[in-house]
Amino acid sequence: MYDWDGYFDLVRLAATFRMKVRIVLGFHQRGTGPTDPCWLPLPIWVLEEMDRCPDLAYSDRFGRRNKEYVSLGCDVLPVLKGRSPVQVYSDLMRSFRNKFEHVLGDIITEVQIGMGPCGELRYPSCPCERFTRPTDEPELGEFQCYDKYMLASLNAAAHKIDIKQWGKGGPFGAGSLFQNSEETIFFKNDGSWNTQYGRFFLEWYSEMLLLHGERLCMAADTIFFGTGVNLLGKVAGIHWHYYTDSHPSELTAGYYNTLTRDGYLSIARMFARYRMTMCCACFDLKDAEEEDINPKSSPEGFLRQLVHAARICNLSLSGENSRNRLDDASLRQIIKSSKLYLGQSGGVHSNTTSLSFNFVRMGKNMFDSHNWSRFTRFVRQMSDARTFQASLGHRTSRSSFFCASEELMKLAERLYIFNSFIPRF
Repeated sequence: MYDWDGYFDLVRLAATFRMKVRIVLGFHQRGTGPTDPCWLPLPIWVLEEMDRCPDLAYSDRFGRRNKEYVSLGCDVLPVLKGRSPVQVYSDLMRSFRNKFEHVLGDIITEVQIGMGPCGELRYPSCPCERFTRPTDEPELGEFQCYDKYMLASLNAAAHKIDIKQWGKGGPFGAGSLFQNSEETIFFKNDGSWNTQYGRFFLEWYSEMLLLHGERLCMAADTIFFGTGVNLLGKVAGIHWHYYTDSHPSELTAGYYNTLTRDGYLSIARMFARYRMTMCCACFDLKDAEEEDINPKSSPEGFLRQLVHAARICNLSLSGENSRNRLDDASLRQIIKSSKLYLGQSGGVHSNTTSLSFNFVRMGKNMFDSHNWSRFTRFVRQMSDARTFQASLGHRTSRSSFFCASEELMKLAERLYIFNSFIPRF
């Protein structure tokens, strides 16, 4: 049984003010622990099953368990009181559809489907809250393939090509979490990531993630078919090793993206098959602000590659900000990033593709008079086709026009804490 009453009241309030609602159906832990004001763990009954069978949680090579999300290695196995994880996710989606079917496509226009930690299609490779960072070196991440279900799949893949020793675990020489990638055997520029073994492992690891995404896309497409809502899936903006050959932090997250291989095109194609919108962050980040801290990082390079993949696949894109900033430089960067998708060069859109932008991490400081004035001016720019003059002939941003009226200000002050939707399943 699912209790939707509180969310129903929120949707009804939005309808009163003729607002549209985007719902995020999350199946992951939120927050870093009980002291976090945003703490929301997995449901008690799921955690009880994890206590009985620790392999339901992801594990790295050191045996550290991660309970942010149920391991995708057991996606279709009846490990949750007789149901598989995908069945549990589907049951929640179906319950939500049945409760809100009278407003789907009208008030509720978008539903984002959670696909992993933080709702993103990825492995929990960088559990930063569990470590004391010893250096300024960005995280390499840890491969999450050591629970018995993931190991069984890896072992089967190795047996299929008759190299059984490759099925015993993740790569040798992957270094420690904060190590310089050039000091590792696997991730250095001429490392074993680019050998026959490396390609075998990384193809298996990323294909498992794609298969998980495919299962959730298929379930969501079936459940919400004919409701009129737009479905979204989110890709993580992992950019802190983008200027290396091996892109280690992307590899450990499940994105087989390197100097010689595009790891995002296959994800874009998957979303396109189900007519979903691909959601990603980093629209507000600039390389120039990152390079002093980490010269290997390139949020703009990552975003250009992801946008290119979306354009090739005629896939709609939904952007997000990564930080809670309301300064002019950050808001201008969002407009600049949006033009990457809406520009005329680099691909041809179909009539059904579009760009939208979702401003997240809304907080009290937004409603300070100077910030609110700056933000409403930004929304007007995002809603005005003249901002994207180079994109004439294409659809422009679907961001709603904001009016800083007293009525809207009062509503926003009441709603700002509800910018995420993570029901218990």
